Amino acid sequence: MASLQEDLARRARELGANYFGVADLQPARESVEAQGGQFLAKYPRAVSVGIRIPEGIVDQLPNRQNPMVAHTYDYTIYTTVNQSLDRIGLAVSGLLQEAGHAALAVPASQTPDRSRLVGLFSHKLAAHLAGLGWIGKSCLLITPDHGPRVRWVTILTDAPLDAGTPMNQRCRQCKLCVAECPPQAFTGRSFHADEPREARFNPQVCEAYRQEQAKIIGVRICGMCVYVCPYGRKKRRTPRAVG
Repeated sequence: MASLQEDLARRARELGANYFGVADLQPARESVEAQGGQFLAKYPRAVSVGIRIPEGIVDQLPNRQNPMVAHTYDYTIYTTVNQSLDRIGLAVSGLLQEAGHAALAVPASQTPDRSRLVGLFSHKLAAHLAGLGWIGKSCLLITPDHGPRVRWVTILTDAPLDAGTPMNQRCRQCKLCVAECPPQAFTGRSFHADEPREARFNPQVCEAYRQEQAKIIGVRICGMCVYVCPYGRKKRRTPRAVG
């Protein structure tokens, strides 16, 4: 399996991935089934792949009322990055199937359940269980190096790959994402696996705000929880004098 796992990671990186990990889904089997159905819960492993969001557009989110900024961010995230992730998911699932294993690539971004505003499967859950980061008070996956400025895709499989170790949360007392959320959609509670998402986040309030932005700017946009996280914001270095 080591050789197959190395091949999967290599292929993902060749196609532009910045993050790669494997999650053991057994501890989360009930929540996986509750969100997406029994046909997903049968997979014991998940390959988690992430691509960094370009800094240049995330750093412009405080100026998101500018239509040029808003449309560029929307296109970058939901077209450019997500399509790249889906291509990687398809390639990784293909390699798994060629090796004789079942595989199902879950699209990078979709919300089939509009009443609950949830996707088919939680990409951030897979990334967390793979040891790539922790789930923060913003309900986003926070990586140590790039914070929440990463988009994810997941490939479910029965291949007995070596899983990572979940990372403990490092937000501590920080609540910048809570304070900066325009519609105040976060409660400030830390993630606990046995609590529902609603203990930390009101998705209806978030979606209503983004819909209002769409009426004004033309696209559903916010992203301040992505922008403000200290783990994602680059430390600016003072330019060295030349002479």
